[in-house]
Formats: sequence, C-alpha cells, structure tokens
Amino acid sequence: MPSSIKDYRELIQKPWGRMFYEMIFRQLNLSDGKPLKILDFGAGFCVTASHYAENHNVTAVEPDENMLRFRIDAEYQLINGCDDVLNSFESSAFDLVICHNVLEYVQNKEFILKQLSRVLKSGGKLSIVKHNLTGRILANAVFADDPKTALELLENGDNQKNMFGSRNTYSNEYLTNFLNSCGLTLSDCFGIRTFFGLSSNDDIKFTDEWYENMLKLEMKACNADQYKSIAFFNHLIFTKL
Repeated sequence: MPSSIKDYRELIQKPWGRMFYEMIFRQLNLSDGKPLKILDFGAGFCVTASHYAENHNVTAVEPDENMLRFRIDAEYQLINGCDDVLNSFESSAFDLVICHNVLEYVQNKEFILKQLSRVLKSGGKLSIVKHNLTGRILANAVFADDPKTALELLENGDNQKNMFGSRNTYSNEYLTNFLNSCGLTLSDCFGIRTFFGLSSNDDIKFTDEWYENMLKLEMKACNADQYKSIAFFNHLIFTKL
C-alpha cells in the first residue's frame, strides 16, 4: 500500500493501476446512447468521473482535499464534501451511482447506502467496488510474502489501518441483503485483480504484451465464480426496482 497520497496517485498511472480502471469500465459497459446523469461518490482522483464526463453528466463528490489536489480535471461537477452532501440531492436524480473503494473506510455505511439508493432512479444502476477478504489474504501470502499478516486476516478479519483510516471489509452477502431491503437487486458480480496483483515482477508489467494478455485473462475470468471468489476486489452492480 502506498504511504502517501502522491505515491497513490503515481500508482494508478502504472500498468496495473490502469488495468483496474479498464476492467471497471468494461464491466459497466455503458452504451453510447443518451447521456446519463452519474454520481461518483468518493471520487478520489476523479479518474472514473473524468472518463465518463466525456459523454455523460457527472457529479463527483470527494471529501479529501489532498486527493483533489492531484485530481484529473475534466467537465464534471466537483463537490468537496462527504455523506452530508447526499442530503442535498433530490430523490431519483441519477441514472448511475458509483461508489468504489469507499465503504470500507466509513462508520455510517448503512446510512450512505440508503442515501445512494434514494438518489438512484428506478431502473438505475449502483456500482460498488469493494475489497474481498479472500483476495487480500492471497495477496499478503503470495505477493507480499507475508504469511503472518495473511494468517491474521484469516483468523481475525480485516481491520488494518492505512492513510485512509481503518479498513473494515464486508461480505458480498451483507451488501446484497442490505441493498435488497432498499429496493435494489444484484444484477452482476465481477472479480477485479484476480491475477495481476500476485506477480512481483514489475519489469514485465510495463510491456505491451503482458498488459494485453493479462487484461484478456482477467476479463475472461472475472465473471467465473471460482475466480471472482479469490479476486482482490469484487465489483457488484445493483439495479433499483
């Protein structure tokens, strides 16, 4: 894990950082039809917001001013705020709501989920990317050569601290059941970073051949249960009834 916001910004520009976003965009698979109203909650460096702002009406919400200093600028509406901002949006205002790598670090997860569900239109999509505990255990045991931490995760779950605060992973089952109570159903579940985060050979990762073949492999495996169950991240897409 990078030790500073600047290091994290540099990380997402590396091939394995770019592949993370490329997989998300392919999995969401937005059509080239009419522009959508999109909310990106916890937008970070606004990588996703800037990508979709090319063809859609995007509102990006991010509380961390340090991350916004390194953001990618584009034609999106930027709001420097947190969950309090959600109250200002009308109900059923957005076609797509994005919440990636956010809920692990908040104390009021269920309040945020209720609000994200409220501002989503009927038939709209909620995209959540979350850490997968099994994938974290594999990454520590294999990539980091740190079986001690892997064993702690296996025995006690994930409550590690980093620059974003304490990270508390949660299960896909919990998320699905709670959002069902909010009137959303699970449409798709994918894996992200099943394989590309397990190799420590950074040199090969900068070659075009590695990137192309690894992306094909990841996309081929991302919807198969046996592989998404061990991926570092899971990408769950819900539809509002």
